[in-house]
Amino acid sequence: MLIFSKKDQLQAHLAPYWHSAKTVGFVPTMGALHSGHLSLMQQSLAANSITVVSIFVNPTQFNNPEDLEKYPRTLEADAAKIEALNPGIIIFAPTVEEMYHGNTVSSHYNFDGLENQMEGAHRPGHFDGVGTIVKKLFEMVQPTNAYFGEKDFQQLQIVKKLVEKEHMGINIVGCPISREDSGLAMSSRNERLSTDERSGAALIYEILQEARQRFQHETIDGVKSYVQHAFESHPEFKPEYFEIADEDTLLPATLKENRKYRAFIAVFLGNVRLIDNISLN
Repeated sequence: MLIFSKKDQLQAHLAPYWHSAKTVGFVPTMGALHSGHLSLMQQSLAANSITVVSIFVNPTQFNNPEDLEKYPRTLEADAAKIEALNPGIIIFAPTVEEMYHGNTVSSHYNFDGLENQMEGAHRPGHFDGVGTIVKKLFEMVQPTNAYFGEKDFQQLQIVKKLVEKEHMGINIVGCPISREDSGLAMSSRNERLSTDERSGAALIYEILQEARQRFQHETIDGVKSYVQHAFESHPEFKPEYFEIADEDTLLPATLKENRKYRAFIAVFLGNVRLIDNISLN
């Protein structure tokens, strides 16, 4: 199994693929890998000549320094999981210096308003950080196809917009949310939950499923009211937002029209912030 920490070494290895008809699949991650990440890799393996997985905790997308400090870094365990899946996968695990060369700041991006909703409203600068690192990685890896999970649906739409605006010619593949047996969306942050919290966190998906059922016959305000009251009965949860939004624009829905809608949620359980979403169509 090959692990590169330097861009030049990675690019030397990938050059023969770029200059032939072979395809490069890419799965960018921040490590602390779980089955959801591995499912993205499986999709890439099935569709490409070679698959690259990056493992890099990007400092510019954290607006909370404590969150950055506590984010799990488990490169050795991550590499073992990837090797068990397929030893032919290439790992790119750069340092902050390799990615930012001593200038650890974000570029500023206009994503046509996608960046102002939900996560963007509650995490100032977050999507500038995402755009900055994804652009850097795309330029280094030059993938044919790149794979992102729909758990971070807003991020997925942002990345699609980035590729469109930067004329990068990369196919962005959105992949279904992977869930634990309880329904909890798989996330590296789940590792920070206690056993009881992790079990109880299944409530988030249960509420989203009920919201989807209610959306078929209730008003949008009625669905939002249900969600608010549902969490009031479970004070250990501290909701940050619940929004019903248009899938394409991410703007809050006001009327039910012939559009695709999705419910988005962010909630604290203890000091761990969890996000999830569900299609309402």
